Amino acid sequence: CTLLSCWMFCNTRKTVVGLLSMVTTICQLAMVDSMALSASAADRFVGFDLGTSGARISVVEKSSLSHNEVHSDAISWDSENRYDDPNAWNNAIHKLLSRAAATASKPDLLSTVKSICVSGTSASCLLVDSRTGEVTRHPRMYDFDVTTDSYGKDAMTVLSKYAPPRHTANTNTGSFAKLLRWNAHQPIQPNEMLCHQADYVVMNLLYGDDSQCKQEHSILDKRREVRSDWHNCLKLGYDVQNLCWPDWMLSCLDKELSSFQDAASFVLPDKVVSPGQPIGALHPIWIERYGLSQDALLVGGTTDSNAAFFAAVGGASPEFGTAVTSLGSTLAIKMLSKSFVEDASRGVYSHRFPVFDGSCKDNHEGQENEEAWLVGGASNVGCAVLRQEQFSNSELIELSQQIDPMQDSPLSYYPLTKKGERFPVADSERKPLLVPKPENRKEYLHGILQGISDVECQGFDALGSLSASPPKPCIVWSCGGGAKNDMWLKMRERKIADICGREAGAKVCRAENTEASFGSAILAAATFN
Repeated sequence: CTLLSCWMFCNTRKTVVGLLSMVTTICQLAMVDSMALSASAADRFVGFDLGTSGARISVVEKSSLSHNEVHSDAISWDSENRYDDPNAWNNAIHKLLSRAAATASKPDLLSTVKSICVSGTSASCLLVDSRTGEVTRHPRMYDFDVTTDSYGKDAMTVLSKYAPPRHTANTNTGSFAKLLRWNAHQPIQPNEMLCHQADYVVMNLLYGDDSQCKQEHSILDKRREVRSDWHNCLKLGYDVQNLCWPDWMLSCLDKELSSFQDAASFVLPDKVVSPGQPIGALHPIWIERYGLSQDALLVGGTTDSNAAFFAAVGGASPEFGTAVTSLGSTLAIKMLSKSFVEDASRGVYSHRFPVFDGSCKDNHEGQENEEAWLVGGASNVGCAVLRQEQFSNSELIELSQQIDPMQDSPLSYYPLTKKGERFPVADSERKPLLVPKPENRKEYLHGILQGISDVECQGFDALGSLSASPPKPCIVWSCGGGAKNDMWLKMRERKIADICGREAGAKVCRAENTEASFGSAILAAATFN
């Protein structure tokens, strides 16, 4: 019926080209679920990451033993292309694709791409018009605290009435709190729907974003779908244990979004899938523009810190107790656990781990496990404070070589860049502590790096106290800019040994590939044999 109505429209207006494009898209979407997900040695997989400092692309080839990165590129955010600007996100994706397609040494780089995966910052979200995909409410990013105004405080009062105590969504920086804050400020309309950062970029790749694509979509008289994933929807309230929207959340939306009925079916993502699971076909306009494979698919995305976990472990089946610490602008830790743990008051949550080969390694019991969890949290402490305190790259290198990692600094810092903490304790009133400030820059750097290390240890302590299994890490892979500092690796290994016990202390290593875009590319390849 859809094709017939399209034909009638096109026949009267002689827009046959538009019809052919729509037919191709519809047929590709219909084939996604029935396609045999197989790949050859020549096939490639693309991962994008939209991080706090910029956007990056990785293109990998997959073998039976490893993932080989054959291309990478990055774009930094700046005053004209801000990290919270949706146009900058899409522009960065297309600039990276355009530069990849124009790579002189690999002119056919994108011609064998089988799938694309996108990661974004956790709980960064916006509202868009379901008819056009245009932004209706400006993004609220990962660190936005709704309690900074009266609307947000009202939203948290509403949320606490419905959400179970200590639920992951019951936090003032979560996606659901931001949704309720928008509604408190101005009632959400039936045409508005929530997208996470990665969801928004995927929508652009699915539907196209130029005037021709929007006209073709309006012909179909069908709302755009938001296709999301377990990881991005966790802080929105998605039940990752039962894989559904929980009753308390649906009740909240139906009662609080009073401007229209059945609010949940309009405002929440239409599909929530496993990271790495195919969700749709790339729009033909992008296939033609960048020379991509005709059967290129988009797969469920993830968050940036989860993508960093996949990058660090390199696509292997990791052992329970394997942890990854991201030392970027902010600090995030993840550990693979046999048990689900959750406590919003401490900023601790569990992401369902996508198990594609049917198992995760359990070296202690020697048996396969069907269910696994990435437990952890993300702090507002991190390397951003080093830039705030005007440490240059050369100064960081020089001063780090003068610091003894086996000696404690007498300084006790909590190196936030501004008020508010998420993990290991969720405290919107937590203030930075960077005093006393010594005149010696080496001593100051020592205190800051030790302070970040202490927060990392407190994070692992929090996981153990909430019954993560195992309670402490067996190995900690390090990624992000801070992982390049050898002295800091040794300092952190000593600190982690203190909480694990000296004999059982976890080894702290630098991951071979530390980029979240590489982890996204691994996810893009995960379901292909």
